[in-house]
Amino acid sequence: MKRTKQEIFSQILDICMKGANKTRIVYQANLNFRTVNPYLDILIKNHHLIETGQGEQILYQTTQKGSDLLESMNKVNGTLFPK
Repeated sequence: MKRTKQEIFSQILDICMKGANKTRIVYQANLNFRTVNPYLDILIKNHHLIETGQGEQILYQTTQKGSDLLESMNKVNGTLFPK
């Protein structure tokens, strides 16, 4: 079953809570290097992620705004799809 964009954004924000490089995001979110870029760009543009590090050691870190968004998304999903 195909995932929604919201599910992918949620996964990326969760993966980046403690900081993650692009390779880690790609593998843990089951994406490829070409498709992950637009998601990262949108999250950075909207201040949900920040880039830290230099050169080849760029890490992506979820911001407080991104953490709040992730929490809200989890609440909505918990309400719509209770376990």
